[in-house]
Amino acid sequence: MVYKPVEYHPAFEEYSETVYELAEDGVDVIQARIAERLDVSRPAVSEMIRRMQREGLVTVNDDARISLTADGSEIATTVVRRHRLAERFLTDILKLSWADAHHEAGRWEHVISPVVEKALVDVLDDPNTCPHGNPIPGTDYSAPVDVKALADVGQAEAFTVQRIPEELEFEPGQLEFLESSGLMPGRHGTLMSMSPDGTATVEMAEGAVGVSAFTAARILVTADV
Repeated sequence: MVYKPVEYHPAFEEYSETVYELAEDGVDVIQARIAERLDVSRPAVSEMIRRMQREGLVTVNDDARISLTADGSEIATTVVRRHRLAERFLTDILKLSWADAHHEAGRWEHVISPVVEKALVDVLDDPNTCPHGNPIPGTDYSAPVDVKALADVGQAEAFTVQRIPEELEFEPGQLEFLESSGLMPGRHGTLMSMSPDGTATVEMAEGAVGVSAFTAARILVTADV
């Protein structure tokens, strides 16, 4: 599937993408969270949201929660789709690291044309997730059942990593840590222990690794049967 191209300023694309991804991760979509994700000032976010409201791309309810309109959603799904296809190409074909692919895809997402998008789909055999397990909009993605956070895995329970949410992709050093530790979608592990502060010690093929409470609460896994 190739989305109809939408001609908007890259800043509108960036903000629409951010609203989409925050909502996808279950994070409250308010100006403070957008400012944190994009590393910009609150006044800058406030001004951009007002502009997007005037353009009919977002709505803001009485609780200051921000939602995409139909037009905003079209922009967001187009950009997210192209970003995740680019990540898949950069890791699977060009063999870039997760971190490098994430940063490069942030540039590619704004310039990929429908023709190039279709070529990416063809060469990648129409993938339905990015390398981190996040769904590519417009595909036949179906979420696995009984998904839970790594933090909720039982003692000595075996698990399979399913998804690394976008929230972790924006945490400094997280992508490098997860890739080097083998905490990647499709990989198997076992929870060895959980410390009082929420740090999880897991055994992966690469060896034992400690996962912070913040990260363990966000990595999504399924129990191995």
